[in-house]
Amino acid sequence: MRHMNGTEPKIEIFKPFGEAFELMKGILFQPFDVKKWFVIGFAAWLANLGSGGFNYQYNRCEDVQKLNEAISQIPHPILVAGVCVLISVVLVLIVLFTWLRARGCFMFIDCVVKNRGAIAEPWREFQKEGNSYFLFLLVVAFGFVIFAALLSLPLIIVAIKGRYYLYLHRDRLDMYMLTAIAAWVFVILLVVIASFMVPVMYRRRCRAYEAFRAAASLIAAHPGQILLYCLFLIVLAIATGLISCFAICATCCIAAIPYIGTVILLPVFVLLRSFSLLFLRQFGPEYDVWASFVPPEFLSIFSPAPSGPPLPPAE
Repeated sequence: MRHMNGTEPKIEIFKPFGEAFELMKGILFQPFDVKKWFVIGFAAWLANLGSGGFNYQYNRCEDVQKLNEAISQIPHPILVAGVCVLISVVLVLIVLFTWLRARGCFMFIDCVVKNRGAIAEPWREFQKEGNSYFLFLLVVAFGFVIFAALLSLPLIIVAIKGRYYLYLHRDRLDMYMLTAIAAWVFVILLVVIASFMVPVMYRRRCRAYEAFRAAASLIAAHPGQILLYCLFLIVLAIATGLISCFAICATCCIAAIPYIGTVILLPVFVLLRSFSLLFLRQFGPEYDVWASFVPPEFLSIFSPAPSGPPLPPAE
């Protein structure tokens, strides 16, 4: 990905963040529209479904004791059947939430890109891409479960055989630690790739496996810039957590209610989403979600996009 004159595009971190801040103000405050806030907030809530919740304070010891007493009075066949039903319901909810989140990601990006509050139209328009991304998330989740089980296996063996087994096999422990670190680095890399996949799929109207290859190639070609981007995202995540805690306290826990909290913190969600899109835009038109259409009100905010070869049509 180069300019037409053959030079590498200049990839920045702070400039797209400044543009994202101006973009957020233009979307949410110029002009301010309550209906638009609630519609975009719903799309943002779907895009982040399952990433947070409402935490209740309770007396854990007392509740656990009462729960154990209640369980001990239930006949074992009924208890086993109830556990199986509960597990089935949880799995169904996880699949449902994953599907809604995958579809919501495209809806939220569409609201930001086109500066509008729309739900039904992007839901239908990006059905193919959303379902493809959903299947990708299911495969990743299944792989992560296997990965976590394999990493936990040595710890289970140590717990069964005792700490003396650990002392006699310290070399195996060192190998396990190195393997665990390498595995977690791979997981982090997979998360970064997944975060780039939705904008690529939105831009190219392609399947998840094509977006995965494109995102992986982008990271391999620009590891330094992507690393700086991830480090800056960590700083933004810490700042977002502090802002969320302040909002929850200032609103007497109203901001902790699902969807309502997303609407209250919508400027943060739009800012972060805009920043990721504007950062990717620097790598060329094939990563620019505004390559085919830019709302007129955004023209004064954007810096010139890097030029490059035209994007081939999606299969």
